[in-house]
Amino acid sequence: MIRISPIFFCLLLVSCTGSKETRVQQFLLKGNIATKERNFEQAAYYYGEAIRLEPCFADAWNNLGTAYFEQKRFDLAIENYTKALNCQPKFVNALLNRANTAYETKEYYLAIEDLDKVVAIKPDTAIVHFTKGLVYTKTRDFSNALSSFEKAMDVDKNNIDFKVNHAIVQYYKRDFERARFELNSLLLINKTEPNIFNTLSLIEVEQGNFAEALTMINKAIELNPDQAYFLNNRGFVYLSMNEMEKALKDINESIASDPYNGWAYRNKGIFYLMQRDYVSAERLLTQALEMDSFIDKINFYLGMAYYKNNKKNEACAAFNKSEQLGEKMLTTDLIKYCK
Repeated sequence: MIRISPIFFCLLLVSCTGSKETRVQQFLLKGNIATKERNFEQAAYYYGEAIRLEPCFADAWNNLGTAYFEQKRFDLAIENYTKALNCQPKFVNALLNRANTAYETKEYYLAIEDLDKVVAIKPDTAIVHFTKGLVYTKTRDFSNALSSFEKAMDVDKNNIDFKVNHAIVQYYKRDFERARFELNSLLLINKTEPNIFNTLSLIEVEQGNFAEALTMINKAIELNPDQAYFLNNRGFVYLSMNEMEKALKDINESIASDPYNGWAYRNKGIFYLMQRDYVSAERLLTQALEMDSFIDKINFYLGMAYYKNNKKNEACAAFNKSEQLGEKMLTTDLIKYCK
């Protein structure tokens, strides 16, 4: 999916009548500048000084939360967004930021609760419906995900991210023809959006068109060479083509660039499955599942690692989960194995 950044608004220094109010705003502005410069320790100090002067200053609590969010200290981010909301319950920016943080910590139902509160305050805010679409996708509620992206598109008809994510949900639904149609329609409008080519590549892999998949993912990388997800996906294409050395190089580079992407650990686990190093495969696939249970076919591949390591109970539990998710990966022999 295409991700969003936390909502972070810098407040300009304003003219105030009292010296206390002026100092509060000065500390807030200094904190915002420090955050922009990624000097988070200094930012936290300035926000703390603003809060010391004005203990229920919602903007400072919110921006302090964002400083922690940028450091991936999500527990502290949520704590500070909550303090902002305790001071100002209908603070839309803090609600959006807390929802975005809950998304990162996989507390999806908490994210929906906050987003529903924003909808009640500002029903025609496109970013809220878009974010709900991302959350619903992670919970595999694809019907609500599509509906949310469509509501976002109704508000902002020209936003390419909304449209690409709508097509990505079609891919997750395994409606590959619909996904391809939507993506190709977007190419007529914008040929420079790398996520279009990335998703087209994934569709081609699913349909066994590996050469075309490689062409598509290379276009995505050409447009955005620094995106770790694209490198990882090219690694998966190479795995599918049995080009193991190239696959491992891309996957390792992806992990080095973004060590929090569970999909890359899945692909490295698949690499070890193919290399018959089943112990390493189990370790990496378990790690991937712990990082993100949404990862496509993770239960099947982990089941295969268990199967190869003679762990029948664990293998069959994983295979059963894979079947429940509609992945349709089990062979007749594997089905018999679990009976």
